[in-house]
Amino acid sequence: MTTGAPARHAGEPGALKIAPSILSADFGSLAEEVGEVSSVAEWLHVDVMDGHFVPNVTIGPPVVASLRRHSGLFFDCHLMMTDPGDFLEAFAKAGADGCTVHVEVADTTTLLAQMRGLGLRVGLAANPDTPFEALEPHLGAVDLVLCMTVFPGFGGQSFMPEVMDKVAAVRAAIDDAHLAVDLEVDGGIDPETAPLAARAGANVLVAGSAIFGHERPWEAADAIRHAARGAMTPSR
Repeated sequence: MTTGAPARHAGEPGALKIAPSILSADFGSLAEEVGEVSSVAEWLHVDVMDGHFVPNVTIGPPVVASLRRHSGLFFDCHLMMTDPGDFLEAFAKAGADGCTVHVEVADTTTLLAQMRGLGLRVGLAANPDTPFEALEPHLGAVDLVLCMTVFPGFGGQSFMPEVMDKVAAVRAAIDDAHLAVDLEVDGGIDPETAPLAARAGANVLVAGSAIFGHERPWEAADAIRHAARGAMTPSR
């Protein structure tokens, strides 16, 4: 039995997707901020931090449920949590479409199966210093791989280009095995860094301050899309 199965479509795996991160939005007018990018974004990236896995605390299922009433975007929930399994059902019921847990957390195989059983799109993330080899055994069980291009916890950090070797390795493994898996990057993405990520093989670009810190966030999202599209290979 599934619970809270997503009604919104994630789009074609491998297709370019822009995912504004609400971590950098004004939480006092969150619905309005999200509305400003709804026409130019495929996904909405929802950063969930527990104050333990990362040194910051953000939001939980109640905020996701509240925002769900105001947005039809695909909710891409990134769970930076030590015990994500305790909350997956709550996020599914709140309106999350996909959840991503960190490979650095124990019981990865169990967590992936739990998400699948809840009808969530299944994501697996890795911190910048976590090697490709930690992700590789799980590629056939996920819908999304997220390579962090900053250490998670706070928005506005600088992009780490050294992670691009890992992104390229994940992309090669996905393509070689003909997997329907999206490859996402998160951290320091803007019109200057987006081409680097796209060239390495990323197709989902998370951007927070570069979008919501802009006077016209919809224009900022479009600029990132344009910059990335020019760097993507024809096959994507």
